[in-house]
Amino acid sequence: MSERQIFALLGQLWRDFQQPEFYWEVLALALILAFSWWLSSRLRQQQSLYGKSEQSALRSFGVGSLKRMFFPVLALVFVLTLRKALKALQVGHLSLLDLAVPLLVSWGLVRVLVYLLRCVFSNGGFLTTFERLITSAIWGGVVLNITGLDDPLIEMFEQVSFSVGKQTLNLWMLLHGAVTVGVTLLLALWVASLIENRLMAAQQMDANVREVLARLAKAVLSVIALLCSLSLVGIDVTTLSVFSGALAVGLGLGLQKIASNYVSGFILLLDRSIRLGNLVAVDDKTSGTVTQITTRYTVLRTLTGVEVIIPNEYLVNNIVRNLSFTDTRVRVTVGVQVAYGADLEKAMALMVDAAQQPSRVLVEPAPGVLITGFADSGIDLELGFWVADPEAGTGNVRSEISLAIWKSFRANGIEIPFPQREVRILRDAPV
Repeated sequence: MSERQIFALLGQLWRDFQQPEFYWEVLALALILAFSWWLSSRLRQQQSLYGKSEQSALRSFGVGSLKRMFFPVLALVFVLTLRKALKALQVGHLSLLDLAVPLLVSWGLVRVLVYLLRCVFSNGGFLTTFERLITSAIWGGVVLNITGLDDPLIEMFEQVSFSVGKQTLNLWMLLHGAVTVGVTLLLALWVASLIENRLMAAQQMDANVREVLARLAKAVLSVIALLCSLSLVGIDVTTLSVFSGALAVGLGLGLQKIASNYVSGFILLLDRSIRLGNLVAVDDKTSGTVTQITTRYTVLRTLTGVEVIIPNEYLVNNIVRNLSFTDTRVRVTVGVQVAYGADLEKAMALMVDAAQQPSRVLVEPAPGVLITGFADSGIDLELGFWVADPEAGTGNVRSEISLAIWKSFRANGIEIPFPQREVRILRDAPV
């Protein structure tokens, strides 16, 4: 509808308000909306009961859009049917039903649009939580535009003005700017998500390089969208120089640790010293598999299932043992002590045989036994063997091999000594 038609419709609506038939029209519209709401709720419940099976992405999107269209479409069908019936009966004063038609159409289109945005940003979003609120806000703006009431409201907001330095701002400019910034940022994030999906699908590229490019694309597109939206609103971008200077001072004084972590995160992603899936040991007590590398922290999943969050600055400035940097094979040792009277060569052969039993122990390099020292109670032996999957843990392999060594020693009469002490009691010498 044009603006002239809208004002004519509003004028007719005001004239119909003074007629008694208008109240019957209001009652009929209220009953239609209530019945449409009840019927759409029942249809959504039935769709939820029969829609639990696995569906394709396109079918799932179609079902989700249909659920959100139930109420406006049903109400629109009933309103159009009632309006046609009343016109056939030559009943006048239908301005309220004429106004309800474009409002219901815009309501359905807005709900589908917000649902489309929610599907695009499915992994994080305020859109999922505040879908109804955002839909109502957008539809309210559409209603004001359709009815022509937006111009007086904009003029009222423009009268509330204030100055920030040399720039004069008003309430309408701020609201318009917030909406423009939000829309442009959503568009930038959508483009960034498309770029990220394409990068993640490029398996021939290193994982760290893909992460860096995806994060850089998101950051650059967000900054460009913010600057463009401010320019579209009419705010001079050069006024942000004061803010950028304050931000630089804040980074230099209070936020230097956070900035250092972000820079360290990009260093880790670019130099590829730590990659996703690497088994690393930060200290003697913390070791695990790298499951996530962000620009601020790195996540290690230990063998006990605990996830440790480590700031990237710590990984850059400290010694980190990467057990799978160039080679995933790791040497594991088991220490045993035998008595001095035992057959040493036989004991070493039995230890090698015990190490060859588990399937995780590699054939090459072959297991070997070393004499590490002569202790007070016996001779110290060290069995060394290699495994190719240290991320699965080494404690279970050591336990299995230690049990096999103990059984072999007991069956072959090889003694594992234990500390013995000889105590002498001296009597007091006669005076």
